[in-house]
Amino acid sequence: VYDPCCSTRGKIHLQNFTYFSFFSELHHSDDVVNTIVETLVISAVFLISVAANAGAAALVTWERRLLANKTILTLNLFVADLLFVSTVPLIVAVRWTVSWTLGYTTCHTMLYVFCMSGCVTITTLACISVERVQAILQLQTVPTLNTKMVSATIFFIWAFSALTSIPLSLFFTVMKVHIPGQGHVHICTLIWPNTSGEIVWSVAFSALCFLLPGIIIMISYSKILQVGLLFRTRDSQPNVGGSVEYNVSRQDMKLFRTLVVLVLSFLIMWSPVFIITFLILARNFVGYLNISSTMFFWVVTFTLGNSALNPILYSVCQFKNLWRRLCYGSTVVPLTKGTCVPINTMILIISYR
Repeated sequence: VYDPCCSTRGKIHLQNFTYFSFFSELHHSDDVVNTIVETLVISAVFLISVAANAGAAALVTWERRLLANKTILTLNLFVADLLFVSTVPLIVAVRWTVSWTLGYTTCHTMLYVFCMSGCVTITTLACISVERVQAILQLQTVPTLNTKMVSATIFFIWAFSALTSIPLSLFFTVMKVHIPGQGHVHICTLIWPNTSGEIVWSVAFSALCFLLPGIIIMISYSKILQVGLLFRTRDSQPNVGGSVEYNVSRQDMKLFRTLVVLVLSFLIMWSPVFIITFLILARNFVGYLNISSTMFFWVVTFTLGNSALNPILYSVCQFKNLWRRLCYGSTVVPLTKGTCVPINTMILIISYR
C-alpha cells in the first residue's frame, strides 16, 4: 500500500520497498525553466550524435571502398551509438509530462535499448581489439577474420547483448501511484520478483558486458603496445638475426592510438551511469541515500554524450587529411630535406593527395 508520508523526490515506497521513478521527476512539473534547459542540452547531444555518426560512417565507407574487417566492426559502433541516442525523444517527452504516458511497450523497451546499446559498444570495441592483434601479429594458430566470420561476430555481439539485457525488458512496467498535490500519476519503474535476482543480474551483467570485454581490451592493447615499442626499436636499430618480425605499419599504430582514445572515453563517460545504477540498487537497503530522477537524467545525458564523442574522435584521429581535402581542396605533402621532385609531380601530389 502506498504511504504518502514516505514519498521523496524520484522514488516511491510500496510495501516498505522503494521503486525508483527513473526519468519521471515527481516534483518537477512546475519547474519549467529546468525542463527547458534539460531539453535544450539533451536535444543538442541528440542532434550532434546523429550528425557525427552519420558523417563518420560516410567517411569510413568513402575512404575504404572495399570494406575491411575493422571497417565493418567500426560501422557497428556507429550503429550502436545511433540506436543508443534514439531514446532521447522519449526521455524529453517524459521530462515534460512527468507522468508516464508512453504506454507499456515503450516502458518495456526504453531502458532495454539503452542498456543493450552500451553492451554492443563495449563488446564491439573488444572484438576490434582482438581483430587488430590478429592483423598485426598475423597469428598462424588463429585464422584471419573473413567476411563470414565478421558477420557471425556482429550477430553474436547483438544476440549476446540482447539476451543479457532481457530482464530490463521483462521487469520494467508502468505503475500507478498517488502523489499528494498531484493526484494519480504513472511511472515506468523496475519491479524485480525478488531482491536476490536483481543483485545476481546486476553483478553478472556488469561482469559479462563490461568487466570481461574490458579485460580483453587491456590484454589485446598491451600486446599491441609491446609490438609498437618493438616497431620503434626496429626503425632505429638494424634487425638482429633471430628477432621476431611483425607485419605492423604506422597506419596500424595510428588506428591503435585512436581505439585507445575511444576506449578511454567510453570508460570515463559510462562509469557514472554504472555507479548511479548501483547506488539505486543500494538505496533499497540504505534508506538515507537520496537519488533524484533529475540526477539520473544528467548522468544519462553525460553518458549519451559518448555517442557524439565517439565518431568525432574517430574522424579527427583517422581522417585528418580527408577533412583537410574537404575544407581546403588540397593537402601539401611535406618533403624530406634534400629531396628533389619535378614540378609536374609536385602539382599532381598537391592536387590528388
